[in-house]
Amino acid sequence: MIDAQTFIKRFEQYCPLDLAEEGDPVGLHIGTLNKSVKKIMMTLDVRPDVVQEAINENVDLIIAKHPPIFRPVKRLTTDHFQTKMYADLLANDIAVYAAHTNMDIINPGLNDWFCEMLGVTPSDYLRETHKIKYKKLVLFVPTEARETVRSALHNIGVGEYSDDYDSCSFSVSGIGRFRPKNNANPTVGKMDWVTEVPEERIEFVFKESLRDKVIQTIYDTHPYEEPAFDIFPLENISESFGIGRIGRLANPMPLSEFTQVVKETFKLDGLRLIANSDDVMIEKVAICGGSGEKFYHDALKKGADVYITGDVYYHTAHDMLEDQLPVIDPGHYIEEVCKSRFVDLFNEWKKEEKWDVEFIESKVNTNPFKFI
Repeated sequence: MIDAQTFIKRFEQYCPLDLAEEGDPVGLHIGTLNKSVKKIMMTLDVRPDVVQEAINENVDLIIAKHPPIFRPVKRLTTDHFQTKMYADLLANDIAVYAAHTNMDIINPGLNDWFCEMLGVTPSDYLRETHKIKYKKLVLFVPTEARETVRSALHNIGVGEYSDDYDSCSFSVSGIGRFRPKNNANPTVGKMDWVTEVPEERIEFVFKESLRDKVIQTIYDTHPYEEPAFDIFPLENISESFGIGRIGRLANPMPLSEFTQVVKETFKLDGLRLIANSDDVMIEKVAICGGSGEKFYHDALKKGADVYITGDVYYHTAHDMLEDQLPVIDPGHYIEEVCKSRFVDLFNEWKKEEKWDVEFIESKVNTNPFKFI
């Protein structure tokens, strides 16, 4: 078994909480991560039948795309199916953790997988949501402790450059000097004597959001009572993230044909098409899973020939027609792709980390809509 915090630490490296949109209730919703886990289940929604499935399968932790507590809960009575579901989870010690818009924004994430399935090569996001700045850490460490401290910092993401490089640092050797006095409790050296120690100056870059973790890790691993380090702002490095994707089809096709591709790709019985004509040619495709109608103007600005998103509002559809932007609404449930994709990813981590844990995907269909 592994403990839940170990798994969530790895999960949040891939799907950081700080990439969620403002106000999005991501993270732990129910239960505790201070426990061992033998079985983890991935689901799109947390509904009563999903909870019963988790109970039957002896699941310890549920990872959900949609937060089960999206709005404040005013009463916790077991007479209502929704709040009884929370009680059942607690009674069976099943924790629930949600990753919502951060799962849409990460790269590769849900919208990238949609593009892959549809044969779209993404080139940009629809709207920038986050611009993460970087800082430089300059740290002075006694030579014998350099590997311990450096490894601990790399383990929390220090020294990562985009998706292509990690564990990056630069070192030079030198001599550190200090004189302990007053109430000092030095690891090496004598009180009121100047001490010289072989040290290494190590330079790293790190995402600004890691600052508190970086400082805590230094104090947790550095052998000195008072570690010496500097943190500088960087103006030449930043990383942008955004929601939705836009890209091109390898082979343009009429909207009528592309609509059928969408139906077949996502195994849909039906979908909604918002278009003045279905014979326009489609090459540049914009997509945003979930309820992404508010980003349709971004799709327009970026020259999309068609926009794919779910839950389009009636009056917004009128505006889309006036703006001459064809829109395909395949529903919200196409996001269930996240179940198999993340279970595959979890099993890769399992091999890398040699975890003793089982990952499963929920088999419950939580789509509330049927075409008849």
